[in-house]
Amino acid sequence: MESIQTLERAVTVHPAGHSSDHSSRLSLTAALALRSSLFSGASSAACKEVVSAAREKKFESEHAIFSQGGSVRQVLLLISGCVKLLQVGANGNEIILRLIGPGELIGIAESHTRTHNSTARVQQPCTALAWEISTFESLFERHTFLRRNMLDMLLHHLEDMHVRFREISTDRVAARLSSQIIRMMHQVGRQVNGEVEISISREELAQLTGTTLFTVSRLLSDWGRQGIVAARREMVSIRNLPALVDLSETAIQLPLK
Repeated sequence: MESIQTLERAVTVHPAGHSSDHSSRLSLTAALALRSSLFSGASSAACKEVVSAAREKKFESEHAIFSQGGSVRQVLLLISGCVKLLQVGANGNEIILRLIGPGELIGIAESHTRTHNSTARVQQPCTALAWEISTFESLFERHTFLRRNMLDMLLHHLEDMHVRFREISTDRVAARLSSQIIRMMHQVGRQVNGEVEISISREELAQLTGTTLFTVSRLLSDWGRQGIVAARREMVSIRNLPALVDLSETAIQLPLK
């Protein structure tokens, strides 16, 4: 694929009421969007057509982008921030299915059913490019790269679900928790003062790893005393990644309890 600089000059997104400063900001948003694997192997002209058909949207923390049972109206490509995908069980409790980070699509897995089977709620303030569902479907039909890359993205999500299911079924809690933190580091981690910060609560970590809040709190406290992580309210900082990786590998090798 051509350089990001070349594509940035080629792509301009024009929402209603745009100004020169606004257009510059949108050009940056477009350039960031093109780093997504969604555009892998695409030509400059194809990228321009697809990105120019979108509009920039911003969402604050805790905003529900869409809700379970609602109609699918748009497809979004996350540029920055973090979104958690939730489902409500029969008992009314919410469970986190996965976290969505920059470069990932939101809403596409349910587009064929026209009804959302989950809720997308903002974990960190987000910027996204949004396509109306009819517009995106038209682009999908015209561009082979969209079909190929979206299939790859969906297969990656399926593989991630298989890994998490295997971990919950066979791995000790320490292995599950350390592996989940490492995955989130790559998905939604932020570099802050030489450490990687992840915006996540203990309750959310317990949901993602299929364990209890007490167990997560105990492990994070133990790892904090060892200087591996620092856990605060709604935040986990990774201070010693090699030690965290060792924890996951060592815990997997120990007998399951």
